[in-house]
Amino acid sequence: MKLRMCVILLVTCISNLLFGQKEVSDSVKMIKLEEVLVTANRLPILLKNNPGSVSIVTPEILSIMPKTAGAEEALRLIPGVRIDNQHDGERVHVSIRGQGILTERGLRGIGVLIDGIPVNDPSGFAPDLYDVDWGTVNKIEVLRGPSASLYGGGGAAGVLNITTNDGGPKPIGGELNQTIGSNGFKKSLIQIDGSRNVIDYRISYSRTDGDGYRDHQAFWGNKLYEKINFNPSKKLSITQIISHTDYFQQNPEGLNIGQFDNLRQANPDANPFNEYQKTNRTTIGFHGKYKFSDMQDVEITAYLRSWDYKETSNKDAEYRDITNPGTSVQYNLHLNSGKIKNDISIGVDLKWQNIDLYKLQSAANPLRKESLDETNIETDSLLANQIISQRSLGAFALYKLEIGKFNLIGSIRYDAMNNELTNKMLASDTAKTAKNFKNVSARAGASYSINEAVTMFLDWSHGFMPPSTEELSSNPVGYSGFNTHLVPATSNCSEIGIRGFYDEKLSYEITGFIMNTENDFFRFKQSGRGNQEVFYGNAGNSKRYGIETFVSYQILKNLSLQVAYTFADYKYVSSVIDPVYTDPAYVLTSPPAAGQWLPNSPKNQLYSEIVYSINKRFKLSLATEYQSKWAIYTDPKAYNGELDPAIYQNWQEGFNLFHARVSYSLNIGKINGECSIFIRNLTAAKYMAFTEPDPDGNAYHPGPAREFFGNIKIRF
Repeated sequence: MKLRMCVILLVTCISNLLFGQKEVSDSVKMIKLEEVLVTANRLPILLKNNPGSVSIVTPEILSIMPKTAGAEEALRLIPGVRIDNQHDGERVHVSIRGQGILTERGLRGIGVLIDGIPVNDPSGFAPDLYDVDWGTVNKIEVLRGPSASLYGGGGAAGVLNITTNDGGPKPIGGELNQTIGSNGFKKSLIQIDGSRNVIDYRISYSRTDGDGYRDHQAFWGNKLYEKINFNPSKKLSITQIISHTDYFQQNPEGLNIGQFDNLRQANPDANPFNEYQKTNRTTIGFHGKYKFSDMQDVEITAYLRSWDYKETSNKDAEYRDITNPGTSVQYNLHLNSGKIKNDISIGVDLKWQNIDLYKLQSAANPLRKESLDETNIETDSLLANQIISQRSLGAFALYKLEIGKFNLIGSIRYDAMNNELTNKMLASDTAKTAKNFKNVSARAGASYSINEAVTMFLDWSHGFMPPSTEELSSNPVGYSGFNTHLVPATSNCSEIGIRGFYDEKLSYEITGFIMNTENDFFRFKQSGRGNQEVFYGNAGNSKRYGIETFVSYQILKNLSLQVAYTFADYKYVSSVIDPVYTDPAYVLTSPPAAGQWLPNSPKNQLYSEIVYSINKRFKLSLATEYQSKWAIYTDPKAYNGELDPAIYQNWQEGFNLFHARVSYSLNIGKINGECSIFIRNLTAAKYMAFTEPDPDGNAYHPGPAREFFGNIKIRF
């Protein structure tokens, strides 16, 4: 049925090609990258002068997303970034330069801002990207490398600065967008926008659902997003947003080698326990800027995020009621004298989070029929009932110097984070556990532009990654309280690079880096704590070096090529001696040994895409996606093949996939639009999408076979 609908869309496109009469301009206007302003540094700077590695996801790249339903689509051409789309929905795991690679989900140590509103909690953890409707995004800035001196624990690996579309030029306009595809995938998007006098606005709603390409993998999501830009004078500008997300996704879990025999199989526990995650979240926020004069201005951000979360497993059903407010203030001073420009900023970030959490024991239902529902059997056995309170303070100072073709930036930051857990199942004198962290981080970078085609840059930066809430609350020495043995991971990163732009045809950036991390993290298990109990420890130190390359080249007027390539060499260089993590009497999985590769980190990653404009209406794109083999486990026994080979296999072979897209621009009166067909994995290659170092051996997550997606977009 879905294939038939894709064929109908294709026929519609061909019909318009044959019988349409009006000429149309390109649906996406080209932008001059050298003129793009990067704002993720907290002091805006032109991309061409940025003293550090940075990537820009432009509207042209975003316009070729097939489903607009995942970060891996939007960030496909960003080197240094590894994205695991966990089970075909929007539950993703993202890492940059291997930082945060051991987290089961979300973004660990990666700062995320959506229209200036932070997503990370006080520990620097962003649980998901559900609030982003990728079909409404205008631009993404990706700072690669430690940015703790800018964003604290939320910048240990890098920053994603996501900007959504503003209102259109007309008083009232909008967009209708419909996508259908393989495995029951559907996404419907409606958007109303416009502008009048000093206000522009946009409100969008989308519904996404699908069956998934594996058993017990169905999902659905509703997203509502409202954005208003208010500019009452040249001195004052305010952006206000309201976001609401309701997302449900079944979890098929990983497989071990003995269980893996086809693409669709789920872990045997997934269906009878109806394992899933459910998120219902609302965010209200604003970002404002007031100019006192040409020399002084102040920026203020404030937000309140409130959400309910439920996750079921074969162990328990976990309920969380979360409140997460935050605010930041930044004062900017601009001192210019002739060709010398100085910018100085000071500011403070404040975040709070309160989590009311309880767990009920799960029970299986062997007679359960697979369906998209939220029913699961929970006993009256209360496994946990606790409150986690967190707060963080970050005070920072920034400096930028511009002298002709030379640019210098520097930053320093102090962070203090407090975590407290109250176990309501214990007496008051033993119920509380606290764990606090403090850190000072810095950054310095410089660039020099020889000409438009060649800019060289150097950068040195600190990373600071405190333990996340999940890592702290999994206590290996007791059934309650925090894991007080955990300490933050810290890193030092040096990089050198070159970027340039030539005649609006060529843009490129090549960056080499070396990063040393102390007290990296790992996962382990203990005897007597149950099959599902996974704990976190400090693994020792690691050393990472790599090369990140991006090239965009306009070969001909109607033919362009984009290539993103990453070379990564990530290894542990020392191991821990803390008996909490190494005592063989009760520790079942050991810390990694020196010389082991970091897990899920291919040595070579490549994404290449070529776009051919057959005429002003018809476009064809072809892409290839390649990853070399990677290591899976941190436990030395699993890593060295000393455990049951029917369950554990440390090295995972890589893959090479091919994708194709054909699109056609529509123009009917005052209505513009586009219809397209996308084929993912053209050759139907059988491959492993990603792995995780699961101590149970359930580490393997197969990827989908050939998939078809059809889209029609109408702009009015």
